[in-house]
Amino acid sequence: MISTICAAAGAPSASARAEWPGSPLGRMEVLALLQTLSVSLLSHDSATLVLEQWCADHGLASRGSQIAAERVQGADKQATEQDRALLRISTDEPLRYRRVKLRCGDHVVSEADNWYVPARLTPAMNMALDTTDGSFGRIVQPLRFYRRTLASRLLWSPVAEGWDSGHATISGGSPGILSIPDHLIENRALLSLPDATPFSLVVETYTSEILQFTPPAVPMTDP
Repeated sequence: MISTICAAAGAPSASARAEWPGSPLGRMEVLALLQTLSVSLLSHDSATLVLEQWCADHGLASRGSQIAAERVQGADKQATEQDRALLRISTDEPLRYRRVKLRCGDHVVSEADNWYVPARLTPAMNMALDTTDGSFGRIVQPLRFYRRTLASRLLWSPVAEGWDSGHATISGGSPGILSIPDHLIENRALLSLPDATPFSLVVETYTSEILQFTPPAVPMTDP
């Protein structure tokens, strides 16, 4: 499978950029990778654990490494009335905001906006969120929460719309090096306690660094 071949190829150096070919095959490989990651994120409660597995499988960090959360100090974004309604809190009930960049080795693989209800977490969890760079998912993991995806979308596709119905070409331009934008996938999700009480609303944006590994050196063929 694609992920296995890519992992074996290894990651480029921190100063180099992975160069994905703009050929039809190269574009389809990138699309398959984005869809694979998206499905994994949608089918697991912890995005942090999914990213750790992805980074290990594709050589972005050594196996067993943990995702590091870098808090963006001074960041603030007010929740909307709709956000508060999703969290089932009134307009005057305390709600905290936390923005982080999730690092996998040298790679920022995700940026996350997180609104959470401190009254629904333990004092130790609130302290950790206020004073450490721990990832939210790992800090609140003892709550045995579950995740409900509200929206998920690919922000960019390496192939043109309609390619699978024969209404567009998948090459879409120069067959040279594929130009990949900074942001690729956006997920919006609600985290809830086992009794269905929501406690966190998160918007996660996954970056092009998730593809920062060497593409397969040879085309894949059927056996």
